[in-house]
Amino acid sequence: MYPTKGHLIRCPFLFMSYFTRAILILLSVAVGLTFLYSAYTKVVPIQSFEYTMVEYVRLPAWVAAIGSRFFVGIEAALGGLLVLHLFGSRKWAVKAAMALLLFFSGYLVWLWIVAGNDVNCGCFGDAIWMSPSTSLLKNGILLFFLALIYRYHSGWHFKWVGPATVTLLVCTLTLPFILFPMFSRYRIDFTALYANDISFTPAINLNKGKHIVAFLSPSCIHCRKAGLKMHEMLKQNPQLPFYMVVGGTMSDISDFWRESQSADIPYTRLAVEPFMKYTHGVFPAILWINNGIVEANTNYKELDIKVIEKWMK
Repeated sequence: MYPTKGHLIRCPFLFMSYFTRAILILLSVAVGLTFLYSAYTKVVPIQSFEYTMVEYVRLPAWVAAIGSRFFVGIEAALGGLLVLHLFGSRKWAVKAAMALLLFFSGYLVWLWIVAGNDVNCGCFGDAIWMSPSTSLLKNGILLFFLALIYRYHSGWHFKWVGPATVTLLVCTLTLPFILFPMFSRYRIDFTALYANDISFTPAINLNKGKHIVAFLSPSCIHCRKAGLKMHEMLKQNPQLPFYMVVGGTMSDISDFWRESQSADIPYTRLAVEPFMKYTHGVFPAILWINNGIVEANTNYKELDIKVIEKWMK
């Protein structure tokens, strides 16, 4: 059977229809992956995102802790829905993504006004340095793509789409609070460090100002790695407020100094019993202390010089 004149006329339009559909699918995936990457960069580590909110938005620390996890969750949820083409009833997921970008854009305009254009807006955490103006351009492009998706892309239409979108949204929103639990701040008692029966007392007052105090056992491999990392970071910025409390007062720790190379960091040796009370048997214990209040307890892998410098401000 030979193609009729009608077939020849419809074929190019049929091709264009498939081509347009493929473009819209790719756009939805690309925008969704951008949202997911943005969420990911904000949690490596999430403390950096918290400090950005404290520094520029002037939020209380506990509000920043909640807000950072909420925004990470909503970005990840909307990104996942866009990648999977699960737009929900009346394409609410696409509308929500556009609303979130408009909200972020409002923040960027405000940041540009109060801090200038030579600051990292934090849209991609510390992974990609981006000024407010550049980020506004990026948001404008994403909004344009989302407008095309909203107008021309219908997404999946099945009975389970509605419950699936809501379930994914709720689960992803709660996930950052589970994976990155908020730290309960408390006042630390440094009396044991200033007792008369220890090797020597700290030359500085650890109850005043900001200090990162690492409780390290000299026989612990990870403690030696923590000391080495702190030493390397201190070479980059000698102003970093590191202090070490080394467990045990009688043992020979020459191997610890040789492997950690951390003899340039101020330290105190503390008897085993009070040392274990501070660490609860888990070390290295690295405490971020602000005027006697422990604001975070991290492992050495989470130490990042940019985050520390941001916290110091």
